[in-house]
Amino acid sequence: MLADKGYDGDDVRTSLLMRGILPVIPPKANRREPISCDFKAYKDRNRIERMFNRLKQFRRIATRYDKTAISFSGFLCLAAAKLWLPSFVNRT
Repeated sequence: MLADKGYDGDDVRTSLLMRGILPVIPPKANRREPISCDFKAYKDRNRIERMFNRLKQFRRIATRYDKTAISFSGFLCLAAAKLWLPSFVNRT
C-alpha cells in the first residue's frame, strides 16, 4: 500500500501487516524511531496522483456525468488516450 505521511502510525502499519499488505509509507518528521521506506516505490505514488489530477481536468470525469459504469469507463479510456497521444506522436 502506497500512502503519504498522514497514514504513518504504528496501528495502521500493524493492521496492514496483519493482512499481508506491505506498507510503503514515509515516516513523519517527528517520529522517534524512523522506519525504513522504499522511496523508489513511493515515487510511483506521485506519478499516479499526477495522472489522476490530469484526468480530473476533464470536466466530464471530475463531475461523473455518465450514468453507467461502461460509458464512464469508455470516456476515461478516451481521456487517457488523449493525454498519452501527444507524448507518443511528437517523438522524433
